[in-house]
Amino acid sequence: MQRTAEIMRKTNETDITVFLNIDGFGNCEIDTGVGFFDHMLTALGVHAGFDLKVSCKGDLQVDAHHTVEDIGIVLGTALKQALGEVKIMRFGNMSIPMDDALGSCSLDICGRQFLVYEAAFTFEKTGDYENCLTKEFMQAFACNAGLTLHICAMYGENDHHKNEAMFKALAYALKQAVKPKEDGLIASSKGVLA
Repeated sequence: MQRTAEIMRKTNETDITVFLNIDGFGNCEIDTGVGFFDHMLTALGVHAGFDLKVSCKGDLQVDAHHTVEDIGIVLGTALKQALGEVKIMRFGNMSIPMDDALGSCSLDICGRQFLVYEAAFTFEKTGDYENCLTKEFMQAFACNAGLTLHICAMYGENDHHKNEAMFKALAYALKQAVKPKEDGLIASSKGVLA
């Protein structure tokens, strides 16, 4: 049984549809209207091995904030729904080099949402993408997926590389954490998550 979810969310600021197949092949169709963010979501889907379709019409005449944050909300919701009741490995941890930069991610899919985020960027933007939006995405994603997420750009000079290293580290940490447990038991000494 493939673990999938399709979520639609429409507000006065964004109109979003997300399809997620956790047990996919990394096939991605991303159209957010924000080119660099499309690149980051594609990296996330490809490296996690998720089939991911994201379509968003957002109020980009204002800026990309609502688009990026709301996609984090919907994608986090989709992950939580797709996981369902399957008992998973729960934890993931990965560091990814991207040329000069190193991104690191440790996460726990436990139902307790928490974000620790550390990244210092040299410039305000990468292309037309405001680098501060990466934190907004990670916060929204973690809260709505119900996961504890520690993610950082440990070092680097190129802001593109720092962002991409973090998204790829997130992808590989998720890939570890969502694997079904072979024994079918909850990965907790107390017998429940959260």
